[in-house]
Amino acid sequence: MSDTTRILIADDHPLVLGALRQAVAGAVESVEIHEAQDFESLAAALEAQPDMDLVLLDLSMPGVRGFSGLLYLRAERPALPVIVVSANEDRAVMRHCLEFGAAAYVPKSLNVESMRAAIRAVLDGGRWTPPDLDAKSPANREASALVKRLSSLTPQQVRVLMMLSQGLLNKQIAYELSVSEATVKAHVSAILQKLGVESRTQAVILAGKIERAQDLSPAAP
Repeated sequence: MSDTTRILIADDHPLVLGALRQAVAGAVESVEIHEAQDFESLAAALEAQPDMDLVLLDLSMPGVRGFSGLLYLRAERPALPVIVVSANEDRAVMRHCLEFGAAAYVPKSLNVESMRAAIRAVLDGGRWTPPDLDAKSPANREASALVKRLSSLTPQQVRVLMMLSQGLLNKQIAYELSVSEATVKAHVSAILQKLGVESRTQAVILAGKIERAQDLSPAAP
């Protein structure tokens, strides 16, 4: 077994990438850092390096919006720990990321030592959240039910749902994924069943909530 720790940083901002590289280098002695700036390079990096040890994931970069990147990662590599690193400091978003299976949530406003603490904790098999986040506070039951349904999607179904939300037709999705239209139709049917909706339009509305992240929980009256 290699003593090298392999960490993938997925973020499209050069300054943030540089800061995260420094944080990683200061947290782990022998580390191999990989980078991704969009969804395609994220998926390619995971395919090229099957034994990745950790992913640092931004919630918003090309091809990844809201929870869609986290959803894909958890479906594709359920055993691979993910630390969400985001400028979004909405407490509901943080809790949803943890519900989706993130091992940690680190706001970009926190200092580098907090980031290093999160990395060490997760690599040791633990979890990490900002000190002021009450992760045990009662979750919204309707939102939690939706999280559970979304978490049942396969990686390919997550990609199809995101493409539906972009307005792509079945034949366009088939072309993008290099599959048949019949396969896409089967994925769409499975998505509707898993999400408990009856139409593509309703599925797209849910996808929009995933992408906006904050809108997943119903607004307080």
